[in-house]
Amino acid sequence: MEKRVIVVTFEENALAYQAFSEAKKLYATRQLKVEQMAVVKHSEDGEHKFSIEDFFDPTGSNATTTGGIIGMIVGVLVSPLAILLGWFGGSLIGASKDAKELSTAKNIFEHLISQINEGNTGLILIVEEDDNRPLNELMMNQLGGSIHRFTFEEVESEIKHAKEVQDETSASTKENWMARHKK
Repeated sequence: MEKRVIVVTFEENALAYQAFSEAKKLYATRQLKVEQMAVVKHSEDGEHKFSIEDFFDPTGSNATTTGGIIGMIVGVLVSPLAILLGWFGGSLIGASKDAKELSTAKNIFEHLISQINEGNTGLILIVEEDDNRPLNELMMNQLGGSIHRFTFEEVESEIKHAKEVQDETSASTKENWMARHKK
Protein backbone atom coordinates (compact mmCIF):
# COMPACT_ATOMS: atom_id res chain seq x y z
CA MET A 1 0.00 0.00 0.00
CA GLU A 2 1.25 3.41 -0.91
CA LYS A 3 0.35 6.50 1.11
CA ARG A 4 -0.81 9.32 -1.15
CA VAL A 5 -2.14 12.84 -1.01
CA ILE A 6 -4.96 13.10 -3.52
CA VAL A 7 -6.48 16.31 -4.83
CA VAL A 8 -9.90 16.11 -6.47
CA THR A 9 -11.56 19.04 -8.22
CA PHE A 10 -15.04 19.43 -9.66
CA GLU A 11 -16.93 21.77 -11.96
CA GLU A 12 -19.50 22.47 -9.22
CA ASN A 13 -18.72 23.26 -5.58
CA ALA A 14 -21.54 21.07 -4.27
CA LEU A 15 -19.85 18.04 -5.78
CA ALA A 16 -16.83 18.47 -3.50
CA TYR A 17 -19.12 18.17 -0.48
CA GLN A 18 -20.91 15.19 -2.02
CA ALA A 19 -17.56 13.55 -2.78
CA PHE A 20 -16.50 14.12 0.84
CA SER A 21 -19.64 12.35 2.07
CA GLU A 22 -19.31 9.51 -0.44
CA ALA A 23 -15.60 9.01 0.38
CA LYS A 24 -16.57 8.58 4.04
CA LYS A 25 -18.90 5.78 2.91
CA LEU A 26 -16.03 4.13 1.02
CA TYR A 27 -14.03 4.35 4.25
CA ALA A 28 -16.91 2.86 6.28
CA THR A 29 -17.15 -0.11 3.89
CA ARG A 30 -13.35 -0.56 3.97
CA GLN A 31 -12.94 0.20 0.27
CA LEU A 32 -10.71 3.17 1.10
CA LYS A 33 -8.18 3.59 3.90
CA VAL A 34 -8.43 7.25 4.88
CA GLU A 35 -6.04 9.04 7.19
CA GLN A 36 -7.46 12.53 6.66
CA MET A 37 -9.64 14.34 4.18
CA ALA A 38 -10.97 17.85 3.84
CA VAL A 39 -13.10 20.04 1.66
CA VAL A 40 -10.95 23.07 0.86
CA LYS A 41 -12.32 26.39 -0.41
CA HIS A 42 -10.47 29.14 -2.29
CA SER A 43 -11.99 32.51 -1.34
CA GLU A 44 -13.45 34.71 -4.04
CA ASP A 45 -12.61 38.06 -2.44
CA GLY A 46 -9.32 38.58 -4.24
CA GLU A 47 -7.39 37.72 -1.06
CA HIS A 48 -6.60 34.18 -2.28
CA LYS A 49 -7.31 32.59 1.07
CA PHE A 50 -7.78 28.86 1.32
CA SER A 51 -9.86 27.46 4.17
CA ILE A 52 -10.90 24.04 5.37
CA GLU A 53 -14.68 23.82 5.15
CA ASP A 54 -15.10 20.24 6.39
CA PHE A 55 -12.59 17.80 7.85
CA PHE A 56 -12.47 14.08 8.64
CA ASP A 57 -9.74 12.24 10.56
CA PRO A 58 -10.75 8.69 11.47
CA THR A 59 -7.29 7.73 12.75
CA GLY A 60 -7.90 8.99 16.27
CA SER A 61 -4.51 10.70 16.20
CA ASN A 62 -6.08 14.00 17.21
CA ALA A 63 -4.54 15.64 14.14
CA THR A 64 -6.68 18.72 13.92
CA THR A 65 -7.33 20.73 10.79
CA THR A 66 -4.32 22.89 11.63
CA GLY A 67 -1.92 20.26 12.92
CA GLY A 68 -2.38 17.59 10.29
CA ILE A 69 -0.78 17.44 6.85
CA ILE A 70 -3.83 18.95 5.18
CA GLY A 71 -3.77 21.84 7.65
CA MET A 72 -0.10 22.37 6.88
CA ILE A 73 -0.77 22.41 3.13
CA VAL A 74 -3.48 25.04 3.58
CA GLY A 75 -1.20 26.94 5.97
CA VAL A 76 1.48 27.27 3.29
CA LEU A 77 -1.14 28.49 0.81
CA VAL A 78 -2.24 31.31 3.11
CA SER A 79 1.27 32.30 4.14
CA PRO A 80 3.24 35.29 2.83
CA LEU A 81 5.45 32.75 1.05
CA ALA A 82 2.68 32.00 -1.47
CA ILE A 83 2.53 35.66 -2.46
CA LEU A 84 6.31 36.04 -2.38
CA LEU A 85 6.72 33.14 -4.81
CA GLY A 86 4.11 34.64 -7.11
CA TRP A 87 1.83 31.62 -6.91
CA PHE A 88 -1.16 33.92 -7.17
CA GLY A 89 0.11 35.64 -10.31
CA GLY A 90 -1.48 35.44 -13.71
CA SER A 91 0.51 32.38 -14.73
CA LEU A 92 -1.49 30.09 -12.47
CA ILE A 93 -4.76 31.86 -11.79
CA GLY A 94 -7.24 31.43 -14.60
CA ALA A 95 -5.32 28.66 -16.32
CA SER A 96 -6.89 25.76 -14.48
CA LYS A 97 -8.54 24.29 -17.56
CA ASP A 98 -5.29 24.24 -19.47
CA ALA A 99 -3.88 20.70 -19.50
CA LYS A 100 -0.40 22.14 -20.05
CA GLU A 101 -0.70 24.07 -16.76
CA LEU A 102 -1.59 20.87 -14.92
CA SER A 103 1.44 19.08 -16.29
CA THR A 104 3.79 21.97 -15.47
CA ALA A 105 2.68 22.48 -11.87
CA LYS A 106 5.84 21.81 -9.90
CA ASN A 107 4.34 20.94 -6.52
CA ILE A 108 1.10 20.37 -4.66
CA PHE A 109 0.76 24.06 -3.79
CA GLU A 110 0.95 25.21 -7.40
CA HIS A 111 -1.42 22.40 -8.35
CA LEU A 112 -4.02 23.45 -5.78
CA ILE A 113 -3.81 27.09 -6.80
CA SER A 114 -4.12 26.28 -10.49
CA GLN A 115 -6.94 23.76 -10.03
CA ILE A 116 -9.08 25.26 -7.27
CA ASN A 117 -9.97 28.64 -8.72
CA GLU A 118 -11.25 31.55 -6.69
CA GLY A 119 -14.67 30.75 -5.24
CA ASN A 120 -14.29 27.03 -5.88
CA THR A 121 -13.87 24.07 -3.59
CA GLY A 122 -11.90 20.86 -3.90
CA LEU A 123 -11.25 17.75 -1.90
CA ILE A 124 -7.90 16.70 -0.42
CA LEU A 125 -7.49 13.17 0.85
CA ILE A 126 -4.62 11.38 2.53
CA VAL A 127 -5.11 7.68 1.88
CA GLU A 128 -3.29 4.41 1.61
CA GLU A 129 -4.04 2.88 -1.77
CA ASP A 130 -3.30 -0.49 -3.21
CA ASP A 131 -6.25 -0.27 -5.61
CA ASN A 132 -7.24 3.12 -6.99
CA ARG A 133 -10.38 1.86 -8.73
CA PRO A 134 -12.97 2.54 -5.97
CA LEU A 135 -11.86 6.17 -5.62
CA ASN A 136 -11.52 6.67 -9.38
CA GLU A 137 -14.99 5.20 -9.97
CA LEU A 138 -16.54 7.53 -7.41
CA MET A 139 -14.65 10.74 -8.13
CA MET A 140 -14.24 10.58 -11.90
CA ASN A 141 -16.97 8.32 -13.26
CA GLN A 142 -19.84 9.06 -10.88
CA LEU A 143 -19.11 12.69 -9.93
CA GLY A 144 -17.12 13.89 -12.96
CA GLY A 145 -14.13 15.10 -10.96
CA SER A 146 -10.46 15.31 -11.84
CA ILE A 147 -7.94 13.47 -9.67
CA HIS A 148 -4.27 14.16 -9.15
CA ARG A 149 -2.15 11.95 -6.89
CA PHE A 150 1.04 12.92 -5.03
CA THR A 151 3.21 10.61 -2.98
CA PHE A 152 2.97 11.40 0.71
CA GLU A 153 6.74 11.72 1.00
CA GLU A 154 6.77 14.25 -1.85
CA VAL A 155 4.18 16.41 -0.09
CA GLU A 156 5.92 16.15 3.28
CA SER A 157 9.14 17.27 1.61
CA GLU A 158 7.41 20.22 -0.07
CA ILE A 159 5.88 21.32 3.24
CA LYS A 160 9.25 21.08 4.99
CA HIS A 161 10.96 23.01 2.19
CA ALA A 162 8.26 25.72 2.19
CA LYS A 163 8.58 26.13 5.96
CA GLU A 164 12.38 26.40 5.69
CA VAL A 165 12.12 29.05 2.97
CA GLN A 166 9.51 30.95 4.97
CA ASP A 167 11.65 30.86 8.14
CA GLU A 168 14.78 31.98 6.25
CA THR A 169 12.89 34.79 4.51
CA SER A 170 11.36 35.94 7.77
CA ALA A 171 14.73 35.96 9.56
CA SER A 172 16.40 37.79 6.69
CA THR A 173 13.65 40.41 6.57
CA LYS A 174 13.87 40.97 10.31
CA GLU A 175 17.67 41.33 10.17
CA ASN A 176 17.40 43.79 7.28
CA TRP A 177 14.77 45.83 9.13
CA MET A 178 16.83 45.92 12.31
CA ALA A 179 20.00 46.94 10.41
CA ARG A 180 18.17 49.82 8.70
CA HIS A 181 16.64 51.11 11.90
CA LYS A 182 19.59 50.70 14.21
CA LYS A 183 20.30 54.36 14.70
